[in-house]
Amino acid sequence: MSDTLNIKLLGKEYRVACAPDERESLQAAVKVLDQRMNDIATKTRSTGERVAVMTALYLVHEMLAQKKSSSDAHFGIDTDELKRRIKSMEARLDGALAPQEKLF
Repeated sequence: MSDTLNIKLLGKEYRVACAPDERESLQAAVKVLDQRMNDIATKTRSTGERVAVMTALYLVHEMLAQKKSSSDAHFGIDTDELKRRIKSMEARLDGALAPQEKLF
């Protein structure tokens, strides 16, 4: 049986379905997500959908990088180099998207 939980992200309230036994972990996830969204909004001076998309991209990227580094640690993959390359790609992506911000 699912209950609902009121959450707040970037100052906007949402109601989400949540099983009673998952309430605490969902609240912890909301806290992390809200902090990340605020950080990205501040760094990129973006709002709305762009912040949500960029936050999702960063979080999934980190999750996949952690999975990859833990499973490939014994294969000698240079995770620091991969992280550097990804940071470079993110910077180029931000640079390419910045002019679009002026359209809105």
